[in-house]
Amino acid sequence: MSAALAARARPHVVIIGGGFGGLYAARALRNAPVTVTVLDRTNHHLFQPLLYQVATATLAPSDVAQPIRFLLRKQRNTSVLLAEVERVDVTGRAVHLTGGGAVPYDYLIVATGARHSYFDRPEWERDAPGLKTLDDALELRRRFLMAFENAEQSGDPDERQAWLTFVIVGAGPTGVELAGILPDIAKQGMRDDFRNADPSALRVILLEGGPRVLPAYSEASSARAQADLEALGVDVRVRTLVTGVEPEGVRVGEEFIPARTVFWSAGNVASPLARSLGVELDRVGRVPVNEDLTVPGHPEVFVIGDLAAVRRKDGAMVPGVAPAAMQEGAWAAKNVVRALRGDAMRPFRYRNKGELATIGRERAVAEFGRLRFGGRVAWLLWLFVHIMYLAGFRNRISVLVEWAYAYFTYRRGARLITSREAGHLPEPSVRVRALPPWGDRGRG
Repeated sequence: MSAALAARARPHVVIIGGGFGGLYAARALRNAPVTVTVLDRTNHHLFQPLLYQVATATLAPSDVAQPIRFLLRKQRNTSVLLAEVERVDVTGRAVHLTGGGAVPYDYLIVATGARHSYFDRPEWERDAPGLKTLDDALELRRRFLMAFENAEQSGDPDERQAWLTFVIVGAGPTGVELAGILPDIAKQGMRDDFRNADPSALRVILLEGGPRVLPAYSEASSARAQADLEALGVDVRVRTLVTGVEPEGVRVGEEFIPARTVFWSAGNVASPLARSLGVELDRVGRVPVNEDLTVPGHPEVFVIGDLAAVRRKDGAMVPGVAPAAMQEGAWAAKNVVRALRGDAMRPFRYRNKGELATIGRERAVAEFGRLRFGGRVAWLLWLFVHIMYLAGFRNRISVLVEWAYAYFTYRRGARLITSREAGHLPEPSVRVRALPPWGDRGRG
């Protein structure tokens, strides 16, 4: 039998999404007697935990992303298609693509993740972008760098301070890590770069609707993280709900905070693809799956990662973090193999390998069960863990070099603005008419 005929005779497993869940599912099927097709609307796997470092010009996009084809190149039973999925026909067992065409499947693993939620105020996204994709990170990087350029060209002290004020909405890991890195970059890495704007005047405001930062962590770790942020000069405000986002700033109740740069890291909403699976979703659009990660009524369809609502034995939900998606992806693949052998599929059990969050230079919090600590040891552990999880040897080396460079010089290696991005400079009417002499800072 030819290889082509053998491939057609094998069961077809389709994986939607090349993130952590989808990638680990594909890898777990490398020796299985199946044909695997991975569908993704981008051609790269993204290491999301370090995306905020692209957004703050610490790392380049290529440091946190690798082509999916490259990562799966040695799996002869696997193909990768660059395609956007429009819907899933669970009755006809086919994945329908945007623009036409369909991919049939025998087993389906859906790992399309989630996007940031604006709590029924989608218009806020224009002025407060979130951070989920590489495009998001590049947009945040543009706004971050252009804020200093705009401040440099402003002749109005109040407007200049508004450009140097950054508001971050949401104090989960992404919000805390963004808030922690900004003061270090501006006050150390940029302190001699400008003549009219003063990076040391940077103001970072972190807003959290709940009672504490890092709400998924213990109260002790949360308190330590807030203390570290405040030591860096971050204005941390808990029990604070945003009531409006405008180009000139943020509204919090009756207060208006002048800030030209707002980053959003509050809440998630699941991929809309879940609606085509024909099951009732939870309040944020996730699919409540069975213990074996299958969709109720469809044992051939698995949902994993941020799109899945997976309940643990104690009633708590499996967190939407990268390690959980990796475990779910591998487990779904193993259940496919069990089903092919005629064995019963097994319930998924999440193994919590610990929680880590960094708060600027040499500050971090770590939790491993009852073991909780912070400071330099936690920060070094955070560095080690993230290097180990990076996909591809080249990425690990380049990230190590960039981090070493940033650590010893306080400089960032990816602070580039393209000509297209520079088109967002303010109108000439608000630019400085004559910049002060090179030796005169002119900071008021």
